[in-house]
Amino acid sequence: MSKIKLVAIDMDGTLLDDHQQITPENIAAIQKADAAGVQIVLASGRPLAGLKQYLTQLQLWEEDHYTITFNGALVQENATDKTILEHTVPLETFKTFAKLAQTLHLHIHAEDKDRMYTPNRDISKYTVIESALVDLPLHYRTLDEFSPDTHFSKVMMIDEPDLITAAEPKIPATLKEDYYIVKSTPYFLEVMNRQVSKGKALDELAAFLGFKQSEVMAIGDQGNDLSMVQYAGMGVAMANAIDAVKASATIQTASNNDSGVAQAINQYVLS
Repeated sequence: MSKIKLVAIDMDGTLLDDHQQITPENIAAIQKADAAGVQIVLASGRPLAGLKQYLTQLQLWEEDHYTITFNGALVQENATDKTILEHTVPLETFKTFAKLAQTLHLHIHAEDKDRMYTPNRDISKYTVIESALVDLPLHYRTLDEFSPDTHFSKVMMIDEPDLITAAEPKIPATLKEDYYIVKSTPYFLEVMNRQVSKGKALDELAAFLGFKQSEVMAIGDQGNDLSMVQYAGMGVAMANAIDAVKASATIQTASNNDSGVAQAINQYVLS
């Protein structure tokens, strides 16, 4: 077995416990691995701004440290904000899904690395929560107010879980073929460039850093983590992961509330 040189870690339901905190055990294991020269990469649907507090807490807010953001639409160097790779969606995509969202009775917003936008006059509470969670300022803007050359990192259809569940199978097959669409939480259906996934971003970042696939570990719990767990030489599923992630993983670790990240790093990276 190759020595693990890069560990990619999902945030919600993986590194963060149910109180949105990083346990002391997880902090200690990550800092120990980082000190040993292992590249620790947070891989999240959030933008870099929404991860800064955690990266600072983990002492990873430094040059030569990288983060996968927007579920793989962006890979950036921490502290410098230097873009390593980027795959965006154009304004026309936002318009297409805004029309679909209206048909499916869902709210919608779009994000770039600096701001969040919604064309919904009755702004969803989940958009407001997401804006605060990821530290992106929220703007109400009608679709015809955007410049035609506007691009976004991702578009999100958002609403109550029962509405999202009912809407998901009604998305036309042609759109599913043209875009990467993933349910990242029960409240969100995220729409991104077809080239986007955490797995593809992890593959590109590993190549950029000169690491082999066999030298990569990825830890996750939800559908948007599946591609990176499948890609990694060692895919790790949290005890609280969905069945698809568990089925694709090499190993299973403890839950997010029981410092499963630390358990995986201590057992398979540091030992």
